[in-house]
Amino acid sequence: MDLPRSFVIRERDHRIHNPFTAEKLATLGRALRLRPGTTLLDLACGSGEMLCQWSRAHGVTGTGVDISTAFVDAARARAAELGVAGRVTFVHGDAAAYTADAAVDVAACVGATWIGGGVAGTIGLLERALRPGGLLLVGEPFWRADPPDEATVAACHATAREDFHDLPGLVALYGRLGFDLVEMVLADEDSWDRYVAAQWLSVRRWLDAHPDDELAGELRAELDAAPQQYVRYQRPHLGWGVFALMRR
Repeated sequence: MDLPRSFVIRERDHRIHNPFTAEKLATLGRALRLRPGTTLLDLACGSGEMLCQWSRAHGVTGTGVDISTAFVDAARARAAELGVAGRVTFVHGDAAAYTADAAVDVAACVGATWIGGGVAGTIGLLERALRPGGLLLVGEPFWRADPPDEATVAACHATAREDFHDLPGLVALYGRLGFDLVEMVLADEDSWDRYVAAQWLSVRRWLDAHPDDELAGELRAELDAAPQQYVRYQRPHLGWGVFALMRR
């Protein structure tokens, strides 16, 4: 059980596996008014930057779960580097199947709602671990501009236009599911660049070091196409944000 190797190669140098900069992650932590001792469960935590940074800055404790062995190893190393290894734990496993030992103050899935088959299903997974009155964090893409054709939809990693809402539609969905939207921090074009463009350098350096690898042809073709697809389609059309929700 692990992520495809190509995904790990693209994002091996990322600390945040979403279109969020460190500054936006810090802004979100401050906006949530986190207090020392707040407990957090982060499903599909990637390299654990959110949990590690918030533990150092706000005294948060908790657990991150991710399917990638490489990212879990990176998260544990990051926790040690930041001096918070005694307050946070990282588990390799299927986030959708993880059962928390105790209810938490904050339950998060930031950028991986596929684990629950979409927003509604992932919220259901998170609520299993959340104490009454607790806070849910959901990271999700949305259409910044209506995609004009199927080429745009495909370049934005969607199978159909209906895979994503626009921002008002996404906010309305949270309301239909019975939640108040109580905070949000949205990606901008710079944070998208730092997420996506950084992959190109990682891929290029990997190709230079592994020209005969079985994945080299696939990743070379990807690098040839990815920058043009990103600037033409994804950058102008796709948004992303983290949304803080509380049950009504």
